[in-house]
Amino acid sequence: MDADRAYANAEFIEDAAAYPPRWAEKAAAFRAARGGRVRLDLAWGGGARQRLDLFEPEGAPAGLVVFVHGGYWRAFDKSFWSHLAAGPLAYGWAVAMPSYTLCPEARIGEITREIAAALAFAAAEVAGPIALAGHSAGGHLVARMNCADLALSEAVAGRLARIVPISPLSDLRPLLETKMNDDFRMDMVEAAAESPLLHEARRAVPTHVWVGAEERPAFLDQARWLAEGWEEARLTIAPGRHHFDVIEALEHPDSPLTEALLAGL
Repeated sequence: MDADRAYANAEFIEDAAAYPPRWAEKAAAFRAARGGRVRLDLAWGGGARQRLDLFEPEGAPAGLVVFVHGGYWRAFDKSFWSHLAAGPLAYGWAVAMPSYTLCPEARIGEITREIAAALAFAAAEVAGPIALAGHSAGGHLVARMNCADLALSEAVAGRLARIVPISPLSDLRPLLETKMNDDFRMDMVEAAAESPLLHEARRAVPTHVWVGAEERPAFLDQARWLAEGWEEARLTIAPGRHHFDVIEALEHPDSPLTEALLAGL
């Protein structure tokens, strides 16, 4: 199959163009409603996009959730996803949402290291266990935090309690055949190095891979590969969900996805 078609999402989702403005509207309303319980645009680095928003619960946080957005490493920022903090906040967890430098300005490996830096910054702001969630390219990025080649301090690595990659890209080698690679600028060596699936040296953080049943076959494959390739991973295929609405469950504390992220921690 043509790789560009295999990894296309929007053209296979009804009214796909309506999703981003709806996300942005809901996120802005959520931030406005938080009042003083959100700290916006905290700088974790010197780059223009090296900022995060930190949503704080009532009382002392039970721990820290870091949510990393998707967009094929080429689109979006933290401002589209604020409302997805609602579920974890109801559990009493603080939620950090970072932006990061996008391709083609940054290479994927550089973005991976940016997320590690954002994680270290957020961990210094909030005590307790850390749970990571990320969607699509963000699912790739949080899965990379489990890979031992990535430098994390012992203090931060020791606090990682769970990782939930949602519709993740776990093997980047198929993307070499897409037009998107004009922006990624990957060769086979870099694609393999940045593929969580291929990393045997890992931190063994419990990992729950989540994907929508109505997603493109390529994304179902990517999710299965990671769940089957990592002995610390398990897989849930969410019925009736596609690539754009699979993350909506994070808005709700009683959803299976929010429970998969935080239950028992």
